[in-house]
Amino acid sequence: MNTIIIQADNGTLKEDDIKTAVSILKNGGLVAFPTETVYGLGADALNPKASEKIYKAKGRPSDNPLIVHISDIKNIEQIARDVSMKAYELAKVFWPGPLTMILNKKDIVPYSTTGGLDTVAIRLPANKIAKDIISRFGGYVAAPSANVSGKPSPTKAEHVIEDLMGKVDMIIDGGKSTLGLESTIIDLTSTIPMILRPGCITKTMLENVIGDVRYDKAILENHDDKDVIPKAPGMKYRHYAPEGCLTIYEGDMLPVAEAINKKAMEYTLEGRSVGIIATEETKNLYKHGDIKSIGSRKDEDSIAAGLYSVLRYFDNVHTEYIFSESFVNGDLGQAIMNRLLKAAGYRVVKVDKDMQGG
Repeated sequence: MNTIIIQADNGTLKEDDIKTAVSILKNGGLVAFPTETVYGLGADALNPKASEKIYKAKGRPSDNPLIVHISDIKNIEQIARDVSMKAYELAKVFWPGPLTMILNKKDIVPYSTTGGLDTVAIRLPANKIAKDIISRFGGYVAAPSANVSGKPSPTKAEHVIEDLMGKVDMIIDGGKSTLGLESTIIDLTSTIPMILRPGCITKTMLENVIGDVRYDKAILENHDDKDVIPKAPGMKYRHYAPEGCLTIYEGDMLPVAEAINKKAMEYTLEGRSVGIIATEETKNLYKHGDIKSIGSRKDEDSIAAGLYSVLRYFDNVHTEYIFSESFVNGDLGQAIMNRLLKAAGYRVVKVDKDMQGG
């Protein structure tokens, strides 16, 4: 397949490029475009064959639901039924933006888009390019992350090109994603709204609008049970994973740095390539390996925005072993840790305060 690559101008697409993207979607094709979270791989959400193309291009399991992107709050009523007031309250505050709501689907939405479920995941993105394409398409665009399934999500067009060149019809380069983490997903079909994937819209922010909200217990647990039916992307399968072996070290800053340094030195002496994911506050504590800061602990947004780029970097230089500090503080820290745990396959070393590099 010949993939067209389009360069946006300061976050805006030319009229002809919008028309081309919309034409591809209407003809059942695939268009990768930027959103404020990560890059999405778009197709006509109401066309079963188009949704199937997404799964094929990504190598994504067909029971993993796709998020349907809309351009107006009024679109909810066309694809969802029994929409609660809580959904509209959340939409009024957080849309357009990085929040996905799970609602009961109408028959118009094919099961190939919802992964066989009777619910549909819906989001209204804030990115101008995404909104322009979806609005002009005049319909509903299914758009999971534009990467090979399981790999770190793409926050730049070059990441999409690495994974999907020749597999999709068009890739739109709209610059770096501003947030860098996928949207928060909240299930509004349960008695008490349930967060199925944490993100930049935090539990506290949601509760300030609709009251009691809970986390799904699987968010920070190993949840690769083959019998589990995922209601949202990322709940069942390993995600965001680099090629190298990633291990998370959890504990106080100095003992963690000492433990990572010891392990990094061992592998380095064996001739293995080692990468370390640190922060601005800790990067100078490390003595071995390829040390990368993903941001400052004083600014969780910077860590969220930098995570996938660092994982992609270690892929590109074929790093064999990667060690990361943990990020458990704060509401956004929950989202960052959720992604790291899945990327690491839940490999966590808990470092005791009294451990001497153990």
